[in-house]
Amino acid sequence: MCMSSITTGNEKQYRDSQKLAARARLNSKYTIAEIGWFPWVARQLPLKAGNRILDVGCGPSWFWAATAHELPEKLELTLSDLSRGMLEEAVERCRPLPFGAVIGQQADATALPFEEGSFDAAIAMHMLYHLAEPTKGIAEMYRVLKPGGFLAVTTNGIGNMRKIYELTTALGSPPFDPAGAAFGYDAAERFMQAQFGNVTMTEHPARLRVTEPEDVFLALTSYPPGDEANDAQLAVFKDVIAAAFQAGNGMLEVEKESGLFISRKTA
Repeated sequence: MCMSSITTGNEKQYRDSQKLAARARLNSKYTIAEIGWFPWVARQLPLKAGNRILDVGCGPSWFWAATAHELPEKLELTLSDLSRGMLEEAVERCRPLPFGAVIGQQADATALPFEEGSFDAAIAMHMLYHLAEPTKGIAEMYRVLKPGGFLAVTTNGIGNMRKIYELTTALGSPPFDPAGAAFGYDAAERFMQAQFGNVTMTEHPARLRVTEPEDVFLALTSYPPGDEANDAQLAVFKDVIAAAFQAGNGMLEVEKESGLFISRKTA
């Protein structure tokens, strides 16, 4: 079986939110934290009422749906994604929410169809690892920001959920988060510093306590090579997961590494 990951095959992976939802469910259902990921990110963003915001690689816009009522008033939200299916879902989800405006624009993150200095903020949440050249995406977001505007990027560290990703070696994958390997903490800090001349990083304090093996199985078979495995391979993988839960007395305790990086365009 050829090795792949959630960072490749984007057209198939993100035609709609179904595969992404299988992975998101693992985090939303089992995360232990004083404050959830979406509201935590929202509280870190230096937004002001009426700001024009560009969400690059918006996906299904679960973030905006979860935080709309906590954010400043009359935000003008432009949602962009390469996937038309994701974009349509995002716009449909956000249009009824209390934003000043919601606009959808299908776009390649490395060639944004917006004028220079158009936005007060650009947001790229867990998506830069999908780009072959993330520096091009960062440069484009820098270009469309107004002087004084900021870019907020979220991503995972290489050690994120290691105990879970170690299980995927049974399918031929490396024993770590593919997103953190492709564009992790080090890359975010280095590339944003190089483009903006400044960057601050904050990590969300959280861990997972997973009690259902089936949720681990569904998450890890929602992307290659798991979603291309045959029945025999999947049966072996289920046994590997079951053994891990047995060793953990019926649960998996897993450390998370998810961080927020913010850079500001010099006025």
